[in-house]
Amino acid sequence: MKDKQIEKLIKLEQKRQKNVINLIASENYVSKDILKTLGSQLTNKYAEGYSKLRYYGGNKFVDKIENLCQKRALKLFKLSSKKWHVNVQPLSGSPANLAVYLALVPFSHSQGKSRGKIMGMSLSHGGHLTHGSKVSVSGKFWKRISYGVNKKTELLDYQEIKKIALKNKPHLIIAGFTAYSRKIDFKKFREIADSCGAYFMADMAHLAGLIAGGAFPSPFKYADVVTTTTHKTLRGPRSGLIFCRKELASKIDKSVFPGLQGGPHLNQIAASAVALKEAMSPLFKKYTQQIIKNSRILAEELKKLGWRIISKGTDNHLVLVDTWMNGKGIGGKEASEKLEKENIIVNKNTIPFDTRSPIDPSGIRLGTAAETTNGLKEKDFIKIAKKIDNILRK
Repeated sequence: MKDKQIEKLIKLEQKRQKNVINLIASENYVSKDILKTLGSQLTNKYAEGYSKLRYYGGNKFVDKIENLCQKRALKLFKLSSKKWHVNVQPLSGSPANLAVYLALVPFSHSQGKSRGKIMGMSLSHGGHLTHGSKVSVSGKFWKRISYGVNKKTELLDYQEIKKIALKNKPHLIIAGFTAYSRKIDFKKFREIADSCGAYFMADMAHLAGLIAGGAFPSPFKYADVVTTTTHKTLRGPRSGLIFCRKELASKIDKSVFPGLQGGPHLNQIAASAVALKEAMSPLFKKYTQQIIKNSRILAEELKKLGWRIISKGTDNHLVLVDTWMNGKGIGGKEASEKLEKENIIVNKNTIPFDTRSPIDPSGIRLGTAAETTNGLKEKDFIKIAKKIDNILRK
């Protein structure tokens, strides 16, 4: 490589990744095939538009790549092409979500005020920025309606969610979270959406790999739209997908292009296709099952060591830990920094009903997908739990 500065930094990052215990729930390690695809000549191609409807020439092969990616996405999640459509062009999860809102939720730019209502989980309770947070464009352009967890159980309260929906009549209801460790009853969300005449969107960004592997309930039987990233439990490149019922396909496609994006990143789309094929293997199914086994043992061991686990456990790849414990422990920022000094990488995270600032919240979020990729199993996560405990109690 001629650029020695960048080459050096890449090598340092490679070394860092090899030498840490990576418990970031949003990260994973891709295969060599995916890395090779991302760095291929597909980076050179500009293909604005969709297959056979491009604004540039020279699309003989990239059309086939995009079509193949779509076919694999539908096949992986057992979806009929007669009933479902998938757009594989979103650059990541956030623009995928925004494209859905632009397509399905009313918006009045001329008045400078939003008309449509988006109902999603509060950021402080485990929702995502793009689910209507006031600091996100999703909370600036549309009216945000929030729901959270029950204060006592720290679980979703579907009766309360329904009350909020009936009172506010949102245009779209979102299920899917960034820091909620329990199962989601997608059927109940469908019923709630029907009760107030809303679209039902599932954001499975954190869950896609687990759903593909059969280790977590699927939303496809109930949702109108399903969005996802490809780089978390699905173990693919940093990209996004939008699945929708066939009757919504035209609206969604027009919202992605020309509504939000120009030319798609064909190297990302091809790498997503590789990841989708990898996820069809029997080994991937075992991998997703191991992720959940590892998460559960990590939560159990930390609980035994005296740490409070939000909702008392986990059903997916993440564990949310209260490190503050009413002032008897340490803040999430300090906990994250102490762990990183010992090469354990986590992220600070708010917990439900947090009284501390998001800059230094009361908890940390742990994820097991990346280290499960590295081959770690239950016995390894027992050791990790003990190591975390020793570091945080110093």
